[in-house]
Amino acid sequence: MTSVIEIECRKAALDWLCETDVVTKAASVLAFGKRPAYTIDASKHLCAMQTIPGNPAKPELVSPLDLPKRSMRTLEGRAALVHALAHIEFNAINLALDAIWRFADMPEQYYRDWLTVASEEAHHFSLLNAHLQTLGYAYGSFFGHNSLWEMVDRTKDDVLARMALVPRTMEARGLDATPSTLNKFAQVGDLKMVEILTIILRDEISHVAIGNTWFNWLCGQRKLEPIATFEKLCVEYSAPKLKPPFNMDARRQAGFSEAELALL
Repeated sequence: MTSVIEIECRKAALDWLCETDVVTKAASVLAFGKRPAYTIDASKHLCAMQTIPGNPAKPELVSPLDLPKRSMRTLEGRAALVHALAHIEFNAINLALDAIWRFADMPEQYYRDWLTVASEEAHHFSLLNAHLQTLGYAYGSFFGHNSLWEMVDRTKDDVLARMALVPRTMEARGLDATPSTLNKFAQVGDLKMVEILTIILRDEISHVAIGNTWFNWLCGQRKLEPIATFEKLCVEYSAPKLKPPFNMDARRQAGFSEAELALL
């Protein structure tokens, strides 16, 4: 029997975060997520010697305000939306990897949870990238923006702020937006995108739930009241204001309390 070489999870996450080739990054994370064995050293505070995150030369990153508007009635417009979704999922791979390597001294299950997220985000990116190619385009064919990663970078010094403002805020917005996006593709007859977005919505509920789990755990460890703490962090880190419509059912499944939903 061939022995399985054990790899340390957090160091591997840092290496993949620095990877600039999108296909290599996604494939490596997917493969690692299926490994039967790996080690986790939560005690080490790792240092990055390379640029973080490892982004490809394309897409060119611009302000969200500078992204051109494209109609779903054209092939290019539909491809641009698929590209935008692929870009979100690519950034989501990076944010999950960053959550693994950056924050030491968390319980082992925290790292396992975020490896699951990274692997599923890599799967989402691969599905979207493959579909984009069937439309005659590739990842990098359109502009992208960096809003998600900017919040990841802003919260790099505190795991509590990271859990509050990335999965519970930025990613939770995807729970609200995905149903209408799914309907747009259904209306133009793109059933493959309907299938992909159904998978993404299912998985993103669990990803936001993981953020909720660890946010509440950290609040308990620090003896903080969760709602007041969340509101304070939103102000401190200039989190984006949440706007309706809200996917209340998905948010409930992701672990938001009724008190939190009432505040929306």
